Amino acid sequence: MTNRLAEAKSLYLRKHAENPIDWWSWCDEALAVARAQNKPIFLSIGYSSCHWCTVMEGEAFSDIAIADYMNANYLPIKVDREERPDLDSIYMQALQLMSGQGGWPLNIFLSPEDLVPFYAGTYFPVDPRYGRPGFLQVLQTLRRYYDTEKADLQQRKALIIESLLTSAVLQDGTTTELEDHKLLRQGWETSTGVITPSQSGNSFPMIPYTELALRGTRFNFESRYDGNQVCTQRGLDLALGGIYDHVGGGFHRYTVDPTWTVPHFEKMLYDNGQIVEFLASLWSTGVEEPAFERAVAGTVLWLKREMTAPEGYFYAAQDADSFSESTAVEPEEGAFYVWSYSELQQLLTPEELTELEQFTVTPNGNFEGRNVLQRRYSGKLSATLETALNKLFTARYGVSSESLETFPPARNNQEAKTANWPGRIPSVTDTKMIVAWNSLMISGLARAAGVFQEPLYLELAARAANFIWENQFVDGRFHRLNYQGEPSVLAQSEDYALFIKALLDLQASNPEQKQWLEKAIAIQDEFNEFLWSVELGGYYNTSSDSSQDLIVRERSYADNATPSANGIAIANLVRLALLTDNLDYLDLAELGLKAFRSVMHRAPQACPSLFTALDWYRNSTLIRSTTEQINALIPKYLPVAVFVITSDLPEGSVGLVCQGLKCLAPAESAEHLLQQVQESQNRGVGSGE
Repeated sequence: MTNRLAEAKSLYLRKHAENPIDWWSWCDEALAVARAQNKPIFLSIGYSSCHWCTVMEGEAFSDIAIADYMNANYLPIKVDREERPDLDSIYMQALQLMSGQGGWPLNIFLSPEDLVPFYAGTYFPVDPRYGRPGFLQVLQTLRRYYDTEKADLQQRKALIIESLLTSAVLQDGTTTELEDHKLLRQGWETSTGVITPSQSGNSFPMIPYTELALRGTRFNFESRYDGNQVCTQRGLDLALGGIYDHVGGGFHRYTVDPTWTVPHFEKMLYDNGQIVEFLASLWSTGVEEPAFERAVAGTVLWLKREMTAPEGYFYAAQDADSFSESTAVEPEEGAFYVWSYSELQQLLTPEELTELEQFTVTPNGNFEGRNVLQRRYSGKLSATLETALNKLFTARYGVSSESLETFPPARNNQEAKTANWPGRIPSVTDTKMIVAWNSLMISGLARAAGVFQEPLYLELAARAANFIWENQFVDGRFHRLNYQGEPSVLAQSEDYALFIKALLDLQASNPEQKQWLEKAIAIQDEFNEFLWSVELGGYYNTSSDSSQDLIVRERSYADNATPSANGIAIANLVRLALLTDNLDYLDLAELGLKAFRSVMHRAPQACPSLFTALDWYRNSTLIRSTTEQINALIPKYLPVAVFVITSDLPEGSVGLVCQGLKCLAPAESAEHLLQQVQESQNRGVGSGE
C-alpha cells in the first residue's frame, strides 16, 4: 500500500511512498486540511542522497505505532529541499535559532494557521538513544504542548517570527573607496583562514571561500597567510585525496576526517562543477600540477559517462550507498568505490600492487577493513599505475574505460538490484535536472575548456545550456527543475543567477559566439522583473508571484556548499554592464552591494561570494581586441576581465583596456596589453593597505 508520494516526480519523495505515514507534499490543499482539522503540521525536509534522511525513512517513518499516532494527530508533509530551497532556507534558519545547529533531515513542527514553527530537530531515532528522545515520545509531548499551552505557544512563535523577519531585513550601508579596499582585504583574509588546513573535523571543498582566496592572491596582501600556498594545498587535497574517485572520476561530497582520506561517498553535481572551475583557475595561475589536469579530465569523463542525459543536461547526484549484491536487504556506504586488499591482490600483478602503494593501500584498509584510494604524492602517475587503475575500473564497471561511453543510471533501489550490471551494483542516481546545479557545471566546463583548450568540455557545456534555454520556459517564465522532459517549479534566485553566470562564462570562453550574451540579457530582464527588491536592494529567493506560502521573503547572501545567489548576481550585473555599455546594470550592482555591506562588515565568514562581487565592482576590466589576442588571454588567470572581440582599433594598436568607465591608452603590443590588463585587475587594493 503506497501513500500520496507514489505519484511524486521527486526521487526523494518517492522513497517515502511506502511509509505507513499519510504523507502530503507541500501544497495548498495540505495546508487547508491542516487548518480545517486544527492539526499541527509535521514538516520533514531532506534530499535523496542524504544518508540520515535514508536512515530515518527506514526507521521512524516506517514504524507502525509512530505512523498511527502521526496520522491521527498531525498533518505530515514531506519536502525535497532540492525542489524547494526557499522553504528549506526559512525553516533551516528556524532550526538554527532554536537549537544552535542545522542539518538534514530537517524535521519541524508548524502551527497550521500561520505556518510559524514552534519546535524543530534533525534525526530522531525510534527509541531513545544517542542522547536523543524517541520519536513517538517527541510527537506525544509536542501534541500535548500544542493543545494545552496556548499562551506559551504564541509567545514562542512570536519570538521566532520576529527573529526571522529581523534577519530578512538587513541594514544597508555606504562606504568610501578606502573602506572598500579594507573590506575586500578583510574578506580575503577571512576566507583564506577558512580554507587553511585544520587538524580536526570533516573536510569540505568550500569552493566559494577557495575562489575568493585564489582571486585575492594577485594583490599580494600583507597577511599571516600565504594565500598562494593555501590555495595550492586545497587543490592538492582535492586532486590527491580520497574525496576524488581516482578510478572512475568525479568528486565525493566531503571527507569525514581532516586528512581528506575517507569520503562521505555521494557525488553531487554542484560540487563537481565548482571544483572543476577552481582547479582550472588554479592551473591558470601557473600552478600546473599534473594531478589537477588529471582530476579535471577524469571528472569530465565521469560526467559524460554517468551524469549526462541523452538530451544533454546533467543529472543531480549519485547516492553514497549501494548494494554489495542483489540479495542484500540494505545498501552499504561506499560499496561501489572501496577495495579489500584481497581484491587488489587478485586483480593486479605484484608489480602493479607494489606501485599502487603510492596510494593509501594497506592489508588492513582505511575504511571498515577496505581501502579508499588516496594519493600520497603529487606529479604524473606512471604508466604502470594508470594500467592498475584501469584494471580496477574494469572490475567496478565490468568493461574497460576505453570502451565504456555511457553507463546508464540506476534510478531507484529496485532498478539497482534487478538490472544485470556487468560489474558492481552502482549507487542510485537522481536523474532530475536542476538549473542552478547544471549552471555550476557549465561554468566549470567553460573555464576548463578555456584553460586546457579542450573542445569536448565546451561541447558538453553548450549542450546543457541549450537544453535549459530550449526547455525550461513555460508560458514565458523560467523554471528550475526538469523531470524526464517535463519542466517544473518556477526558478528561484540561484537558478537565475547561476545560469546567467554560466552563459557569461560560455561567452568568455568563446567571445565570438554572441548568442550566449543575448540569452543572458533576456534571463536578467526576467530576474529583475520578478525577484529584484525595489525597497531593500538585492534579489529575493523567490519571485513576487510564487511566495504566498512563505512566512518571510528572504534574500540569499550566505554561501554554503554553493555560492549565494546575490553574490553571483551582483558580479553578473557588473559583467553585463561592461559587455553592453548599459549602466543600469551597474546601478543595480551598486544598490545590491549597499544592501549587503552591513553583513559583509559584520560576518565576512558568511558571504565570500559578496566579496567576489565587490572585487568585480572595484576592479572590473574590459578588454577590446582581436580574436587572436583574446584567444591568447583566455587561458590566463584574469578573474575580473571580460572580452569583446573587435577589429575597430586605433591604428598601430592591438587592443584597448578599460577600467570601469575609463579606458587606458591603446596597447601597442601583446606584452603591453597583458601588462595593462594585469595592472588594471590590481588597481582596487594596494599591497600595503
